[in-house]
Amino acid sequence: MRKPRICASIVNNDLAAIRNVEPLVDLFEVRIDLIGEGWRELAKQLRKPWIACNRSPDEGGGWEGSEAERKEELLSALELGAEIIDIELMTGNLREMVPLIKQRAQCLLSFHDLEGTPPLNRMREMVQKQLAAGADICKVVTTAQKFEDNLSVLELISDFSGVRVVSFAMGPLGFASRVLSPLVGGDFVYASVEAGREAASGQITVRDLRKIYAMVGKCA
Repeated sequence: MRKPRICASIVNNDLAAIRNVEPLVDLFEVRIDLIGEGWRELAKQLRKPWIACNRSPDEGGGWEGSEAERKEELLSALELGAEIIDIELMTGNLREMVPLIKQRAQCLLSFHDLEGTPPLNRMREMVQKQLAAGADICKVVTTAQKFEDNLSVLELISDFSGVRVVSFAMGPLGFASRVLSPLVGGDFVYASVEAGREAASGQITVRDLRKIYAMVGKCA
């Protein structure tokens, strides 16, 4: 079984806390919309590969500027060495953005449902649209309203073997899908740097996630 890859979501400028978990993670997510001013200086000090994300309010983000400024800020991460750029599938002028991103980084196209979990067929269509738009990594994140939603997002991963997919359900009821996602073939899983600094509902800390995977490894 492949070792689960953990991506720690950075939501503030606490470099000491980031250094504390750095040995335990495979990559970071720099949440430009949550960090605010100073994100560039922080990104320059990261010692692991990182994803640049400037999440739109429509998909649960905290960006308060214009849409044009949001894209401009996101593209500026290319100059700082971001390995992956996360941009929403629903972004306007996506056809112009994707080629710009792929000149210098990998493109992660994302979709977030903040209300529930769509039928599996619809989620499959979402991944197909992401691939058609040029995604190197496809991300479909939903909100769990019942336990069965965990199964749907995990099945989505198995339906696209050979494709880099990140899929899980947010919220307390989505805990199982977050933990199991990389164990069933998901490209990586998100975790918080520390408790109380979650980037999304239901996010688990890096240390707790590593403890779980260590126990799974002993049982494998």
